[in-house]
Amino acid sequence: MAGVSSCMKYSMFIFNFLFWVCGCIILGVSIWIRVSKDAQQELEINSSLFAGVDLLIAVGSIIMVLGFLGCCGAIKESRCMLLLFFIGLLLILILQVAGGILGAVYRSQIETSLNKTLQESVKKLQSSTEEYKVFQEKLQEFERENHCCGLLNGSTDWGNNFSTLKVCECDLKDLPEDVCTYSQGRYVYKTPCGDVIIKYLKDHLLIIMGIAFGLAVIEILGLGFSMSLYCQIQRK
Repeated sequence: MAGVSSCMKYSMFIFNFLFWVCGCIILGVSIWIRVSKDAQQELEINSSLFAGVDLLIAVGSIIMVLGFLGCCGAIKESRCMLLLFFIGLLLILILQVAGGILGAVYRSQIETSLNKTLQESVKKLQSSTEEYKVFQEKLQEFERENHCCGLLNGSTDWGNNFSTLKVCECDLKDLPEDVCTYSQGRYVYKTPCGDVIIKYLKDHLLIIMGIAFGLAVIEILGLGFSMSLYCQIQRK
């Protein structure tokens, strides 16, 4: 039993050390984004996204605490720390499963919310103020890279800026004809960028589900390690 206990103990320590390092990285990057104006400008994060950054700070803190409890509980063979680690990890797993279920149930509402966000972004494209100039430049770059135009309705999304900014220009020499369409006096990309974004999210949904499943497996292994070590310590 001593050999098994030692193997279990150090496996638990390594697992939680990596867990703790991930928490440190998430927490550090999140705090940097939250306090650095340069980072916010570079990543185009405004005050409306601060809630998500604050959530990442909370997640990083929780992961750090759980990793610390797991490491110390394994090395010191503390049943109290191992039990706290088990309860915390179990709660995270339950929340993760609940989030997946809610995401599946309210999928249509999520798509509606995304369309509403795109509609609000269309107003930024039609604005002539300096406030949204960076956003317009970023979208023009996105249009060139993905051969799309506007967000929801193509070239009309740009309003009066369509002619002044020379956006969505489609070169028939380098691209197939079905990629381009004639609109307002010139050839532009046919597909709205909103469709490209939605397709990208759907294509990567399986990857997100795979990551979530992988995390769930790791969490279950962590639960198994902690409870096994807890029981071994209790029997000594």
